Amino acid sequence: MNSNFLNLNWKDFLKGLLVAVIAAFLTGAYEALQAGTIEFTWAFWQPIVIAAAGAGLAYIIKNLIQNSEGDILKKEPK
Repeated sequence: MNSNFLNLNWKDFLKGLLVAVIAAFLTGAYEALQAGTIEFTWAFWQPIVIAAAGAGLAYIIKNLIQNSEGDILKKEPK
């Protein structure tokens, strides 16, 4: 069941975390291919962390403004 408009439930947070992990994996793979190696420096990991946080936050915001029917910026149907 989807959460109500302007409300979140635990599934929303868990799914947001999953989106963040997938985004981190894909961004990390891209960065590693571009650099030719995996480095353990902040300069290497910074775009990965930022992309993951942005993706997870975007997913949570989308769920926050969506009602249980999947309509964006609409109140719950009666």
